[in-house]
Amino acid sequence: MSETPTTAANPRILIVGNAGQLGRELEKIFLGVGPIVGVDRESVDLADAGQTRELVRRAAPDVILNAAAYTAVDRAESERDLAYAINEQAPRVLAEEALQHNALFVHYSTDYVFDGGKSSPWIESDPPNPLNVYGTSKLAGEQAVTSTGGKFLIFRTSWVYGPHGHNFLLTMLRLTRERDRLSIVDDQIGAPTTSIELARATHLIVTGILAGRFGAPQDWAGLYHMTCGGSVSWFGFAQAIFARAAALLAIKPPALTPIATRDYPTPAARPHYSVLSNAKLQARFGVELSPWEAALDETLQALRNAN
Repeated sequence: MSETPTTAANPRILIVGNAGQLGRELEKIFLGVGPIVGVDRESVDLADAGQTRELVRRAAPDVILNAAAYTAVDRAESERDLAYAINEQAPRVLAEEALQHNALFVHYSTDYVFDGGKSSPWIESDPPNPLNVYGTSKLAGEQAVTSTGGKFLIFRTSWVYGPHGHNFLLTMLRLTRERDRLSIVDDQIGAPTTSIELARATHLIVTGILAGRFGAPQDWAGLYHMTCGGSVSWFGFAQAIFARAAALLAIKPPALTPIATRDYPTPAARPHYSVLSNAKLQARFGVELSPWEAALDETLQALRNAN
């Protein structure tokens, strides 16, 4: 457990999963808002409800940001119990403790709660129909938080990546050192969203709520979609990564071949179209994330600056 110095006048913030790609960005951007208690998988076992409950009671936060999740989509097919423990049970416990402490609870979910059957962006009221265990466990987490009630926000996002952690961008960059040719799925469409943009939007909304700019909890509590603007296939995303990274990071891009999902079988099925509409988020909070192309440029620049 890491902790910043306390400042009595500021809200106490608990970041669960602070070592992950989103958690790291949240910890960075919330510095100065209030004292931060950050925990990762080394300091608390989220699959243990007792540990999770004790964590909140010990931290006594005013805000809980849950950036932790079981995200191994294919492995979840064979680790269903663990996926549900982290993606449903842990959010339920965190939401219950937030309610007891009158704390604001922020939780993140996924586009994979949908089956991909639409051809226009999904809205919050569309019926979910997950195709895999990961999606069903994340949907169960949403339902657990919603049923608990209180001061909560659920942000559904998609295709999350950033300068840290395990994600598509970093995998592509690693593979440039290992392969001359890559085959990438071209018939799954979504909105790549950076951990940087997610943290930035979360910060704007949470600080606005704490300042009373958005009214009472009944005016804003609930589920919202939060992704970068635009959409692209995994193949198109890979093309953009290599086109931008070639000069910026001095890499030699591999040759890319577009393939269909059926030509790249995986244990877990994926939705073909999972673009989310951000209209509700923009209407309620006035927050709009950057287009995915601009967010990619920012992330690649961050990687360059880190080297």
